[in-house]
Amino acid sequence: MNSHYFSTVPDVSSAPHSLTYSAFDREWTVTVDSGVFSPSGLDKGTAVLLHKVPISDLEPGSVVADIGCGWGPITLALADTYPDARVVACDVNERAVALASKNCSDLGFSNVQVGLADDVVAQLRDEISRGVHSGIDVLWSNPPIRIGKDELHKLLLTWLGLLSPSGHAYMVVQKNLGADSLAKWIDAQGFPTEKIGSAKGFRILHVRKR
Repeated sequence: MNSHYFSTVPDVSSAPHSLTYSAFDREWTVTVDSGVFSPSGLDKGTAVLLHKVPISDLEPGSVVADIGCGWGPITLALADTYPDARVVACDVNERAVALASKNCSDLGFSNVQVGLADDVVAQLRDEISRGVHSGIDVLWSNPPIRIGKDELHKLLLTWLGLLSPSGHAYMVVQKNLGADSLAKWIDAQGFPTEKIGSAKGFRILHVRKR
């Protein structure tokens, strides 16, 4: 697997094209591109997450998030599932951010903000400190396991630390890439973690605030 989609500026030429995929009992037509995660379609892990993730009962104006959004399949699902929520999505890859933003706009979702990861984290921290909201209420993610253990742990601690007091995170992780050991590590950091489902070699992890 190429690692260029972890770069802020991908090192491969842009080649945008359309594709159609099925999720949440509907068809989605989006724009994808080289240099981002899974440019050929919906990846297996994300498909498992979207099939297994429970839907939460949220108040209007709640904050829901997707970290490592790629071209936006989880972001789109969040926007569709929680139309009265504020959806925030991020990636380190500028091309992915542009694609996710375009796809949300093209499909008529106006409740979505997509940005580079560091910028979104800074904005959320500022809003929490000013009492604009209490943090992320629901987080869905297919996290970038292949960035390396240290970087992954740093990323997860950052985002789990932004959960609201009653917030929940749902993540899909491939079993043979360490899903069970990652669940134990997250739990040891003070975030109660449980496995709530599995399919096709992937685990769905449910993480709560301390």
